[in-house]
Amino acid sequence: MRMRKKAWARPELAQCPYYIQDPRGMRGSWLEWYPKRRPLHIELGCGKGVFTSEIAAANPEINYLGIDLSDDVLGVARRNIEAAFEQAGRTPDNIALTAYNIELIGDILSPQDVVDRIYINFCNPWPRTKHHKKRLTHTRQLEKYKRFLAPGGEIHFKTDNADLYLATQRYLRESGFEILWQTKDLKAEPDAIDIPTEHELMFAAQGIPIKAITARLRDPVPDPAKDSGREDVQAIREELEKLGYPNTL
Repeated sequence: MRMRKKAWARPELAQCPYYIQDPRGMRGSWLEWYPKRRPLHIELGCGKGVFTSEIAAANPEINYLGIDLSDDVLGVARRNIEAAFEQAGRTPDNIALTAYNIELIGDILSPQDVVDRIYINFCNPWPRTKHHKKRLTHTRQLEKYKRFLAPGGEIHFKTDNADLYLATQRYLRESGFEILWQTKDLKAEPDAIDIPTEHELMFAAQGIPIKAITARLRDPVPDPAKDSGREDVQAIREELEKLGYPNTL
């Protein structure tokens, strides 16, 4: 369900120091934008910012970026951020918001924008088969995330949708991720540390179990052929040096 237009949202965002109006212009320089260079975590589809505001206020040693398509919903997120940081007695210095289509995430994040963790909370399940590629956890999207996700970087995923939960496990494995942890009922996990989103609170009130997955990007498998080639080149270089030839390799 779409949020009603909020006349105050865009004017407030225009005056917000941590709202990025031109995210494409930030491509390749996100790490330098924050006052202090710290690990970068992003939430894709941050909505009203309930999750992002709480986790950013509680973790000053991490920089956060919340991305959503709607300016109106980000206006609400800004207010939630201000409230969360005021309660924490802090200035919002480790958080940024921007509006962009996540299907085109490569337009605003490059391999230089090293992201250590991605949060995907209650994204659209796109239940019709012909729309599955629009899912934020689909292999098509995961391949885009891998371009800027750090080696060993993580994806933290939550959903109320059983089909999306099962499909996401397959998508992750197909894209070279290792599933570290998963649950069909987050509330039943005694050791789970959870900051609920607005959707999570709504579904929990309806008695719908929350499914969750934590996955890590596997290290790339070494290519023996490439490694062998590098060793051959190095051996040739050494032989040329012994014979007194200039090293042109």
